[in-house]
Amino acid sequence: MKMRFLNVVTVGVLLFFATACGGSTDVVESGTYQGVVKEVEADKTEIYVTTADDKTLELYFTETTTLTQNGQAVAFSTLQEGQNVEVVVEKVGNRLDPIAVTILD
Repeated sequence: MKMRFLNVVTVGVLLFFATACGGSTDVVESGTYQGVVKEVEADKTEIYVTTADDKTLELYFTETTTLTQNGQAVAFSTLQEGQNVEVVVEKVGNRLDPIAVTILD
């Protein structure tokens, strides 16, 4: 009985972390994509973008990622859920590095 309870708790914790960490994401080829910001993780400088073809891109900003709006550089704190964005990404293995993010709103 004790072991069964432990198994149930373990599965529950794993499911929690799987959903809390953004859930399932997709890896696409290097290129330019448009979509909507689904989630902003400010403490990790990370965003999730849902594309028009329903793919979810997980993007961790790097020191070289540019973020612009109306042709001007803006702070990461400008990003909000629901904004339309255009992202230029580079596929590196199973990771997507954002080269440029443009807020379209």
